Amino acid sequence: MNPKLILLFFSCLLACSPAGTAEPDPNAPNLTNPTPTTPGGATLGAGQPSVVGLTGINAWDNLSVTEKARVKSWNSLFVHASVGGDLEDGCQNNGFKFEFYDGNTLYDGPNGADWNSINNGNNISNGEPDKKMAAFKREAIEQKSKLQIAIFKFGYADISDANVESVKTAYKQMIDDLRAAGIKRFVHITPPFIYIVTKDDGNAAKMKVGQWMRDTFKAQDVVFDLQEIESDNGACKLGSVWTICDKYRSTTNCPSKGQGIDALEGQGHFCEKEASRISKAFLYAIYLTGK
Repeated sequence: MNPKLILLFFSCLLACSPAGTAEPDPNAPNLTNPTPTTPGGATLGAGQPSVVGLTGINAWDNLSVTEKARVKSWNSLFVHASVGGDLEDGCQNNGFKFEFYDGNTLYDGPNGADWNSINNGNNISNGEPDKKMAAFKREAIEQKSKLQIAIFKFGYADISDANVESVKTAYKQMIDDLRAAGIKRFVHITPPFIYIVTKDDGNAAKMKVGQWMRDTFKAQDVVFDLQEIESDNGACKLGSVWTICDKYRSTTNCPSKGQGIDALEGQGHFCEKEASRISKAFLYAIYLTGK
């Protein structure tokens, strides 16, 4: 697994412009009188709170080029480790590139910063959820004058049976603190699964946190239900515990673009082809947040 925590800024100029020609979309939202926001300098709509899972893939495909391009004008900060790199690579394969955030500046052009780990080189391992939340909270508040959409994803090693309740409490406090600081738009991501074939190694705990996220935030924010997608809504499971499906895994036949090939059990990276497909739902979740 990639041990580094990465904060990414969603690029908003030509670097992430999708190819193609704009075409009218009869289902596009009415943008005549959109709701303006001050941070970031770009106009957003009112947003559409919801849970985005498997149906988000086709929903993104069905958007016009013009509607898809709206996401590139919204300043977002995305924290992730490991599987988030697969989502990032998938977004780039779809024409929407993230720029690295160096801990100082939210870059808003195609020439983003070279990669730097957060806080002047202090890496945070996958498996240290409290440090990730503290780091994200600090950086998001520091950039609140520009930041429009905050996106946080736990790594697949962050949640276990032992810390379910403490993770939920800390995550809710982080979101409450960010709202109090003036950040109002969030994409919550249900924690990614690992591949299990002999015994559960934390997926049941991740399921609990995922259900809690959906119940807690879907009325106000957008929840990207990564768990539904990577398990095909529970079709792939060991007993009653959901797992990442074989077809989505990083293997020798279809490796992850940036994370290598997974072990036989206990990891959960995405095959590059499938990461490109899954990331469409991630892009759609961002789209609904600013719609």
